[in-house]
Amino acid sequence: MPRGLTRSEESSHPGAFIAQRAEDTLIELTRIGPRVVGSVANEVTTVQFLRDEVAKVAAEANERFELEVDVQQASGAYVHWTMVNMYQGIQNVVVKLSEKGSTSENYLLINSHYDSVPASPGAGDDGSMVATMLEVMRVIAKSDEPLAHPIVFLFNGAEENPLQASHAFITQHKWAKNCKALINLDSAGSGGREILFQSGPNHPWLMKYYRQVPHPFATTLGEEIFQAGYIPSDTDFRIFRDYGGVPGLDMAYIFNGYVYHTKYDRVNVFPRSSFQHTGDNVLSLAKSLANAPEMDDPEAHAEGHNVFYDFLGWFMIFYTETTSVIINSVIGAIALLAIVISLYFMSLRSGCSLVGVLTRFGIVLGIQLVSLALALGLAVLVAVFMDGVDRSLSWFTHMWLIIGLYGFPIIFGMSILPSLYLEKTKKDLLSLGFRVQLFMHSHCICLIILLIALTAMGIRSACFLMICVFFDIIALIVNLVTKWHRKAYLFAIAVMVCQVLPFVYFTYILTAFLMTIVPMLGRSGASSNPDMGIALATWFFSLIFSGFLVPLIMFFRKTRTIVLCFFAGTILFIIIAVTNVGFPFQPKTSAQRYAMIHAHRVLHNADGTTRTDESGIYIYPQDRRINIAEDEIKAFGETHKVSEYCDEEMFCGMPLYNHRWSKAREYSLWIPISAKPQIPTEYPSLILQDVEELEESTQRRFNFSLTGPDHMTIFVNVKNDAKLLDWSFNDTLLKENEAPPHFIYFSYGLDSSALEFTIDVEKTTSSFDTPTLEIGIGGHWVHHESMRSQSFSDHIDSFPSYAYVQAWVGTYESWYF
Repeated sequence: MPRGLTRSEESSHPGAFIAQRAEDTLIELTRIGPRVVGSVANEVTTVQFLRDEVAKVAAEANERFELEVDVQQASGAYVHWTMVNMYQGIQNVVVKLSEKGSTSENYLLINSHYDSVPASPGAGDDGSMVATMLEVMRVIAKSDEPLAHPIVFLFNGAEENPLQASHAFITQHKWAKNCKALINLDSAGSGGREILFQSGPNHPWLMKYYRQVPHPFATTLGEEIFQAGYIPSDTDFRIFRDYGGVPGLDMAYIFNGYVYHTKYDRVNVFPRSSFQHTGDNVLSLAKSLANAPEMDDPEAHAEGHNVFYDFLGWFMIFYTETTSVIINSVIGAIALLAIVISLYFMSLRSGCSLVGVLTRFGIVLGIQLVSLALALGLAVLVAVFMDGVDRSLSWFTHMWLIIGLYGFPIIFGMSILPSLYLEKTKKDLLSLGFRVQLFMHSHCICLIILLIALTAMGIRSACFLMICVFFDIIALIVNLVTKWHRKAYLFAIAVMVCQVLPFVYFTYILTAFLMTIVPMLGRSGASSNPDMGIALATWFFSLIFSGFLVPLIMFFRKTRTIVLCFFAGTILFIIIAVTNVGFPFQPKTSAQRYAMIHAHRVLHNADGTTRTDESGIYIYPQDRRINIAEDEIKAFGETHKVSEYCDEEMFCGMPLYNHRWSKAREYSLWIPISAKPQIPTEYPSLILQDVEELEESTQRRFNFSLTGPDHMTIFVNVKNDAKLLDWSFNDTLLKENEAPPHFIYFSYGLDSSALEFTIDVEKTTSSFDTPTLEIGIGGHWVHHESMRSQSFSDHIDSFPSYAYVQAWVGTYESWYF
């Protein structure tokens, strides 16, 4: 990490990003507190703060530049996940920096968001990037360097809702159509190095400029994992790409994800060096992209996907996907040829016929395949066992446990069968050195098969396998040329030397992967076993950086004893993991997460009577270890799985906050209690204004008006063979013939006026005298912490110190029409 520059060093570093200035800005921003859409903090205080900061930049700006500020207020809707995401009166603070008299109509867009989740100061996510953007703007505006294309700095006011403000900008703002490239800045952690994990798509020229940044950190693996949906987060990059067709670079903090979206995401855990790292990179990118000739016509340079990765933060390697196919194929072919030549020389040197060598190689290849399968099976068995005894996530705080729980059984599985085979073939015509080489060659064959398969599937991260094969073949060629392959130990020297770089590189990648994914597995829900993901990842990384080193164990005496030590180590680590050492959570640094609503729900019948009127606590555990706080949860009252209500009621008849909550209903809890929540304002009010008969007598239009808090959910279902024809919401779900019930997530910023909406239905087999529509409204007061009842607050405080509870009050009410 670079050392963070201070204000006192500004004069000796003209034109440099000053980390301390960005840090001071972040301190002032987080003093505002949580910045939730609809709150005064987000809609008034923060907007004014940003305007004041931009005014300071304008006051210092070089006379060659001009800054234009626009505060956008917009309403709209689109489909995100499988829900309609609807917003009203949300805001963006948009600043255009350009040279005076500039005629360029091609702008560079730089985006980050200033809103935060409820109860979080949002220092890392995403106040740090807001402060970085302000400092980058200041440095560029103060400089005397040319700016061929204007830069639009989008301070996004509703990303956590999710992604609403970026949709508002790219679909409605006056400058949106001019934005031809993007730098998106977000965070899934707090500090460390920001990673470039999405590029393009189909614009490899962008990587030419990222390669010039002083501190590169990027990988295609991150892009493919993210785009495959394995990461429980999303970024505005998706919106700019899908709704604006804007190519760009998506960058985010990934380290210390334990504090992400919690009250612990504070300035004091965000290091100044991270500001310098990110600021140096973004400043370099902003200058180069704003002066890039490709900006004149980006589509002329659209050439397909990239394969990209940095090496230890020193330099970038990137090439197109087409080039990747060629490289992978050529490396695979050369490797096969080199192995064939090696087998031929083995037969000449050993006195064993070529057929005999090939027969032995076939046996060894079979053993290797079985060994890799055994290694995977053992790792999966440990994962299943740990989950079965309710000890998953034992490595959540102590990542070193992964080495013993999953690394050791994998090494044992990869080496036990080869060691037994070599022991049984001591008197074989082939020397021990040759037989060990056969195992290395067989492992290389396995990697080549996997390399070709992944390449054929279009998986660009196959480049990792190519690197493995490439360095193994270098060692093999060196051994063949020097004739070291004849010597039992000399060939091992070449192997080990050639494995140094890939071993260091893959350890670097694995470390970054675990530092990223482990905290995320603490908020990825209870539906799947997180240990399974760790087992598979550890097996894959062991495959690529241990496969050529494990056979070297066979040169030691008492090989079987050494191999059995890995098995014994696995047992030892399992014992450690099921003790208190393996307890996954710690206060503040690695907390267990719960979302909780003290809610009042009322369900009406068709005749207007009430069938359900009760208050309760809705609990959404966000990790697999849902039984840890069982005693504290039962202290509320009798617990019920939310899924128990789902067969009878639309969306379970519960105040689900978003569609992710709906997916988690099997592991979420509802606890009826007598105490009603203290609702800060009026309950949501849904009024049926009128019902119109449409052109066909079998069709009706229902006109509704809705008022309530700034975060509401609307659930719509049809009854008695009615068909949903149209509505005034976004119509994507209807066009795609998605079956009801439907989920509409609605929030507003400054504009609290009533939401007017219509629903058109058709009934051909029954009259409109029977219920036609079922509508449920959930109200969520997500930024009114002070309005919690004392008993609700006491219950929250009763949770263990290692638990982080994100709580608010809410309502749910449903009607038939």
